[in-house]
Amino acid sequence: MTTIASNGVGGIADNLRRLYFARFGFAVVWALVMFTTASDLGPLAVTLLVLYPLFDVAAAIVDARTSRTAGSPVLLYVNIAVSLLTAAGIAIACASGIPAVLRVWGAWAVVAGLVQLLVGAARRAMGGQWPMIISGAISVLAGGSFIIGASAEDPTLTNAAGYAIPGGIFFLLSAVRLGRTANQGRHGLTP
Repeated sequence: MTTIASNGVGGIADNLRRLYFARFGFAVVWALVMFTTASDLGPLAVTLLVLYPLFDVAAAIVDARTSRTAGSPVLLYVNIAVSLLTAAGIAIACASGIPAVLRVWGAWAVVAGLVQLLVGAARRAMGGQWPMIISGAISVLAGGSFIIGASAEDPTLTNAAGYAIPGGIFFLLSAVRLGRTANQGRHGLTP
């Protein structure tokens, strides 16, 4: 067994674990509040819809800072840019109605899902990344369904609210799995 520094993979895993727990908590609370207002685009729904990609920006910034020694953060920077554009796009789309919001939300879910899938694949050796890979793939599919759902006769934001819950659960699963990597790092073992 090889010894690694505490700020190596184990330290990165520990930091990502905390971030993933925070992302889980945010996703669940956001979804529960969003479900209460998913039938129309009132001020609370608009705020929540813009807040979600902005939270993703903050999480990607923390992730990039945390894991910069483990590889290139380029994909995380792409995610930051896409999520910032999405927040602005959603704010604009809200003036046009739920179908426009679903199209923007769907496009974001596709691109962010691809990024998540690629980041998870690149981090496979760290452990705890299969939930991220699966979540990214599901996000791509969900994004397509949001875009298609925008053409429904009476589209709602319920599916967008529901989108956050599986994503949050996958972050929780990954955080739990990363606990093993973090523990091994604290004990000087290779994951």
